[in-house]
Amino acid sequence: MTTTTAARARSRLVQVVSQVLLTLAAALVLLPFVWMVASALKPASEVFASPPSLVGSSLRWENFTNAWTYLPFGRFMVNGIVVSAIGTVMVVASSAMAAYAFSRIRWRGRDGVFLLYLGTLMIPQEVLVVPMFILMRNLGWTNSYLGLIVPWAFTAFGTFLLRQFFLTVPEELEDAARIDGASRWRMFVRIVLPMATPAMGTLAVFTFIGYWNSFLWPLLIVSDVRMATVPLGLNMFLGQTGNQWNLLMAAATISIVPSALIVLGLQRYLVSGIALSGMGGR
Repeated sequence: MTTTTAARARSRLVQVVSQVLLTLAAALVLLPFVWMVASALKPASEVFASPPSLVGSSLRWENFTNAWTYLPFGRFMVNGIVVSAIGTVMVVASSAMAAYAFSRIRWRGRDGVFLLYLGTLMIPQEVLVVPMFILMRNLGWTNSYLGLIVPWAFTAFGTFLLRQFFLTVPEELEDAARIDGASRWRMFVRIVLPMATPAMGTLAVFTFIGYWNSFLWPLLIVSDVRMATVPLGLNMFLGQTGNQWNLLMAAATISIVPSALIVLGLQRYLVSGIALSGMGGR
């Protein structure tokens, strides 16, 4: 009895310590966001007040209106949503088809080609942007949605993530469909893809946030302010507003709304998608 009681007490202590550590970690993650929103509601003279305070002397809701109208921030948001949404669809579609070919279709040199494709993840973006920019300029895709979307619509990360999930799908399901006369494409669309919804949802979240937060590539490919995305808009906002950090924080608060909505809408796929995508062993 004593041993059982001690084990229970030890288990309860571990749970309490774990909950405390997780709460502290969550607070550390949320602190910058809380401070950003609080700064967005402060008067300009109180953003860097000493000693610092979380709440200003008054709540300046008009900071959000001023941030929206000072620059064509609505245009930046539309550009970001168009680029991120179309880019996400293209990445998920191309990754799913490539992952199916690497996991289900047997052809000579398949594993070697997959390793070579996977090796492209080790090439940093900074190495690729110069030849990619030259290619986009020759194609006439600068200052266009095509130039912002297409170069990064085919990723080894998405292919790897979905391939690992496809490897967990029982092949017997496809064998049964093949006996019934289903084609390879029909099996892919009607059997494999519906079962891969968690993994595709996870990839969609990562891809959307990646496109939305991209700064270096839009900075190189875009010279027309009408084609600028949100990160470029925030950079221009900082340059034009000088030290008006409250307006910059208001603009940054507005900019996180689409990504937050995407994460909240697809959060049920995140954990299951990541966990299931790492189970492939074949």
